[in-house]
Amino acid sequence: MHFRHPSPYLLAACSLFICYACHHHSHEHEHHDVESYTAYSACYELYAEATPFIVDMPSSVTVHLTQLSDFKPVDSAQVTLGLQVGGRNAAVRVEKPVRPGIYRVRLTPGQAGVGRLTVVVRHSCATDTLYIDSVEVYDSHESFHRSAHPHHRPSGDIHFTKEQSWNIDFATAAVQSAPFDIVIRTAARILPSQGDECVVTAKVSGIVVLSDPSLVEGAAVHAGQRLCSIESGDMVDVNLPVRLQQASAAYDQAKSTYERQQQLADEHIVSHAELDRSRARYEETKVLYESLRRNTSGQGARATAPISGYVKEIAVTNGSYVEAGQPLMLLSRNRELIVRAEVPPRHFPLLHRITTANFAVGGHVYTLAELDGSVVGYGRSAEMSGPLIPVTFRVRNSVDWVPGTFVTAYICAASDSNVLTLPNTAVVEEMGNHFVFVQHTPERFEKRIVTLGTTDGLHTVITSGLESGERVVTKGAVMLKMAQATAVPDPHAGHFHTH
Repeated sequence: MHFRHPSPYLLAACSLFICYACHHHSHEHEHHDVESYTAYSACYELYAEATPFIVDMPSSVTVHLTQLSDFKPVDSAQVTLGLQVGGRNAAVRVEKPVRPGIYRVRLTPGQAGVGRLTVVVRHSCATDTLYIDSVEVYDSHESFHRSAHPHHRPSGDIHFTKEQSWNIDFATAAVQSAPFDIVIRTAARILPSQGDECVVTAKVSGIVVLSDPSLVEGAAVHAGQRLCSIESGDMVDVNLPVRLQQASAAYDQAKSTYERQQQLADEHIVSHAELDRSRARYEETKVLYESLRRNTSGQGARATAPISGYVKEIAVTNGSYVEAGQPLMLLSRNRELIVRAEVPPRHFPLLHRITTANFAVGGHVYTLAELDGSVVGYGRSAEMSGPLIPVTFRVRNSVDWVPGTFVTAYICAASDSNVLTLPNTAVVEEMGNHFVFVQHTPERFEKRIVTLGTTDGLHTVITSGLESGERVVTKGAVMLKMAQATAVPDPHAGHFHTH
């Protein structure tokens, strides 16, 4: 499996952005006497930093509030913080952030002990509540320092602030064990759909005269457009103007006879059998005449486009002779396509379990659902030309695929096995190894090596290096890689701190 490497221009831009963001980030996150808290709800990520909670003394709390739908800052919510210890509850409400996503409050606890911090977010007529348990409240500064525990920050810890992540395409997700399809990776060819093409045939024999010199393969046409005419030239047996005159005369005569016999039938002079024969003759000559009139001009029989689309193939040359029924052109709408993959026979037992497929082309992966596609079927025997089994999908050509080209297909067959998977955007490659960024806090990350399994083009199985429940960066991993490469060494990294 290959992961795309960022271009040198992107790397340079990332480095400048990271250096700028790091330089302009407010240095309110002190190493000493600050505790951090993290909580998640269905809608929000809460990351708070607070000075020690001490009875009857105000604690400064900075809250970073992120909406999980896009990992951007919450810009207009009302936030209420409450700290409950025993029967005492200290609460404060903030109507708006000091700047998008950042709220600052001072909270004064009224009782020592272990309590719960509650954060209520009211935003757009909706309310959400986040909880942080095991929050320690001390009875004095001395009590806090006596119970302070040494904190060791790994030397490889990567600092990436919330302000930085808010300014890029960023996301994290908790890794969970879940069913993952068995994936068959193979090449597939794009073919036109049979119902999306139409053959224009010659209605009469004659000489082909193309209507427009610019009518070439690939040219757009609209329904009813004149494509060419078929002229009789000096050939007597296919002289279309003469045939049209003959058909017109026969039609006029049959019409006159039928109308006259209708009047005579009303007077019981003509039998019903004679009237029926007259009507049949009239309808027969009418069909022939209207067909010739509709398809014949002064230059001969017209061939028009029955559908709107483009010219896929021109089967005749200007001035060539064609017989009636001979193909002239092949038109295509190019709205629906067939994706035809071929798989080795060893995968045949899996083919009845195919649920979907992903297709990679031009650096992008499209799902079958994105293309409004479906599984058409698969062969029950190998091809005569080679020992491969065809698997066919029908898709809507909403991405301008070209028939005849190839894509990489990831054919997915249902499986009951549970595995850890990550989006491919979570994985970065470096010197042949693969890494992910594991979150310790929303501003602290660890670069960790992982072992990869199979991929469906969008997600990849992680066989080692991660545990279920760990939170990983799924978007923006390249930016963290750049942050690590450009980071100024932290003088506190690798040392103990008391909080």
